[in-house]
Amino acid sequence: MAERDELLILRAQKGDAGAFETLMAQYEKKIFNVALRTMRNREDAADMAQDAIVKIYRNLASFKGDCSFGAWAYRITLNTCLDELRRQKKRPAVSFDDMTEEGKMQFEDNSEKPEESLERKELAAVINAAIASLETDYRVAVTLRDVQGLSYQEIADATRTSLGTVKSRINRARAQLQKKILPYRERFQ
Repeated sequence: MAERDELLILRAQKGDAGAFETLMAQYEKKIFNVALRTMRNREDAADMAQDAIVKIYRNLASFKGDCSFGAWAYRITLNTCLDELRRQKKRPAVSFDDMTEEGKMQFEDNSEKPEESLERKELAAVINAAIASLETDYRVAVTLRDVQGLSYQEIADATRTSLGTVKSRINRARAQLQKKILPYRERFQ
């Protein structure tokens, strides 16, 4: 763990709100991305990321440094999301925004040609759909590794699973993704 993080954690544990804000500024984007990949929609992800940050703040005193602060924060985020997914299974709901994309504003990047922009968006949609279709354990593992760049050990710490299980999940997730994306290969050369 970086010395700067250690100092911020110690100060935040003593009640320094500014230190906590500085610490969270380093991790909030990654926390949101973990939540987004787990929840599969931006609104729920934003809610879960916010809930996770509140839980991190409330439980900061229990952080002992056995693992990196990032892995600890991602584990809280992941658990927050998984708890919500379990609650949603008990009471399924459909978002109007999920049914129609008209409710979401998207801005074009004018620096690329329209056909390049469309191709990039189509490829991103194929990849996101492939990731979203994975089982939760596989989706979380491959997201933490390939999107967030966490080490295998950090993923094991964050998900509270063995290193072998993490490696297996990532390997299986990548194999499934390859099969799902393979039919589109020629289209996006």
